[in-house]
Amino acid sequence: MVKICCIGAGYVGGPTMAVIALKCPSVEVAVVDISVPRITAWNSDQLPIYEPGLDDVVKQCRGKNLFFSTDVEKHVREADIVFVSVNTPTKTRGLGAGKAADLTYWESAARMIADVSVSDKIVVEKSTVPVKTAEAIEKILTHNSKGIKFQILSNPEFLAEGTAIEDLFKPDRVLIGGRETPEGFAAVKALKDIYSQWVPEERILTTNLWSAELSKLAANAFLAQRISSVNAMSALCEATGANVTEVSYAVGKDSRIGPKFLNSSVGFGGSCFQKDILNLVYICECNGLPEVAEYWKQVIKINDYQKTRFVNRIVSSMFNTVSNKKIAVLGFAFKKDTGDTRETPAIDVCKGLIGDKARISIYDPQVTEEQIQRDLTMNKFDWDHPLHLQPMSPTTVKQVSVAWDAYAATKDAHGICILTEWDEFKKLDYEKIFENMQKPAFVFDGRNVVDAEKLRKIGFIVYSIGKPLDQWLKDMPALA
Repeated sequence: MVKICCIGAGYVGGPTMAVIALKCPSVEVAVVDISVPRITAWNSDQLPIYEPGLDDVVKQCRGKNLFFSTDVEKHVREADIVFVSVNTPTKTRGLGAGKAADLTYWESAARMIADVSVSDKIVVEKSTVPVKTAEAIEKILTHNSKGIKFQILSNPEFLAEGTAIEDLFKPDRVLIGGRETPEGFAAVKALKDIYSQWVPEERILTTNLWSAELSKLAANAFLAQRISSVNAMSALCEATGANVTEVSYAVGKDSRIGPKFLNSSVGFGGSCFQKDILNLVYICECNGLPEVAEYWKQVIKINDYQKTRFVNRIVSSMFNTVSNKKIAVLGFAFKKDTGDTRETPAIDVCKGLIGDKARISIYDPQVTEEQIQRDLTMNKFDWDHPLHLQPMSPTTVKQVSVAWDAYAATKDAHGICILTEWDEFKKLDYEKIFENMQKPAFVFDGRNVVDAEKLRKIGFIVYSIGKPLDQWLKDMPALA
């Protein structure tokens, strides 16, 4: 029986290993993590992450061929294949601060693997890592190997949160990169044999190590670039009276471009896009390619500009001050169908409003009050360290309250900001909401989910990103 161990029970490790266990009943899969609360949650009815379909998959396999454990060394020692899915945060100090990936957790995982191994192993990079990480890991393993042979593979994940299980069941592609040596090819084949139990052969791509590592960064950079492109157009649409939804629909009809990732919004979020582009920028700079680095930096600049623009629009519309006004924030996760708040645009929007002394009431169907308070008090990039190493913030943001539903959040509010495209926000009784709000009542739709005309008929002043502006908004222009 092939034994797989995955170090790291987070958003990547947990779902990926659960699906491998489901699709490969003859493979024993152990997911290990040093965090006791996280492993306890994986072994309970309340999983530590929300992902449609994940519950069913875990329940079918747990205790049969899928195990969650804090006994890291035992499972690594017994495994034939070790996936490493640990945090690779952006460095906050030292060489490359603010851009380079911090490989501290990766390195300690590699040293531990070398330390406890008593048989040959295939070590698989599953975290998003900078190009040439495999080479560094290989050196650590080789220099500490005590005669044991290790093969390093890169197998980046291309999951989208909210559809992760579906993406794992039917991936666009599975990418496996390895050394171009007989041992490397054998290792690639061993991993390919696992995936081919449910993924069609033509969807499993094999490359050299560096191509696999770079492909992941490139894919995320291209996706983020599309979002920044349409968001840049949204600012121009507002200035000219064009409608960004119509423009992106027309553009997406070109088969060379296609319709995906062309929805204008308050900005992109999630754990990968910004981190991977910063990483790409750093790699370009290190390789003497400043023009290429500058090009990719613009993708993040436009994303930051879009969030700032949104906050400025809110403040300027409300008589240039939100001081002591209640603003309802609907949605805090970075997108619908996930409870993940990493790099969510809601953090910067809320901080911008708090900076202007607004009182904020937040409602999100999947995000806890503790998480929201943590996000609003944390420093940039702190979120990407394991929970027990994150700074414990004793403070809460006094201007922020968390509501149980949208109606409680919007009661007595001057304005509503929609920051996540949860389906339930389309179906709210906006007439009831309007009655319970201060007047004039504003809706700032950062996801273009509501029917603006319908809301205007009720009496709202509505701002939809990239759409023609209300007369009210034209009379009170946002200052950049």
